[in-house]
Amino acid sequence: MSGQHSHDHNHKYRKQIVNRLARIEGHLRSVKEMTAEGRDCSEVLLQIAAVQKALDSAAKLLLKDHLESCVVDAVHSGNQDEVLAALNKALDNYIR
Repeated sequence: MSGQHSHDHNHKYRKQIVNRLARIEGHLRSVKEMTAEGRDCSEVLLQIAAVQKALDSAAKLLLKDHLESCVVDAVHSGNQDEVLAALNKALDNYIR
């Protein structure tokens, strides 16, 4: 992935986010299996909606984590313009 870099400040929700993404991964795998097995389309759509909601929830927690750690840290270290520009770009891609 491009733009990979690690942070040296605390991300208090990171473990929760990873756990949520792991659950979503398992849920999505089961939705794929449901589809391959020819399960009812409305049932599959319901499960896809649940996965989307779970992803939105994980993204919301990630944004909270980012605001509470990266953005606050950026203000203290004086590079808030760079961090806010990156956040704006990410939000533009996420919310269209």
